[in-house]
Amino acid sequence: MKIAALGAVLALSLSLGGCLPMAIFAQGGYDGYRQDFGTYVASSEVNAFCLTPKLRFAIWNFEGQFGHKIILNSGYRDGAHNEAAGGKERSYHMKCMAADFFIPGVPKDRLIAYAKSLDLVGGLGCYPGQNFIHMDVRDRPPGARGPVLFSGC
Repeated sequence: MKIAALGAVLALSLSLGGCLPMAIFAQGGYDGYRQDFGTYVASSEVNAFCLTPKLRFAIWNFEGQFGHKIILNSGYRDGAHNEAAGGKERSYHMKCMAADFFIPGVPKDRLIAYAKSLDLVGGLGCYPGQNFIHMDVRDRPPGARGPVLFSGC
């Protein structure tokens, strides 16, 4: 049991080692946005509490890559909120596995290109005419070399 716990701690340390140090130096302090559980959110209706560790790692990768904190447009959604937002019936937002976000000053096409290259991203929505992208951390289909693309990607 102790060896398994030590292995889990070691694995977590190694996975954090690749993205957390860079994310720590990401710029934030955006005017007009508040923080919810350490993540900037676009409104008081955005829930940043329920995000899986894998999704948090993906977010930290974006923050480390671009040197700025993300602003979350949508995180966890309960069934009623998901329906009101027009989300899919089995949305990854309802499983704490999806985030809609943008980074001020970073062109959306750069976010999309990075999301396509990041192994943690299982699904990617691009939403033409919007300033944000959707990413989720679903498992990719067997043999897939990139995330499942939808909504304008």
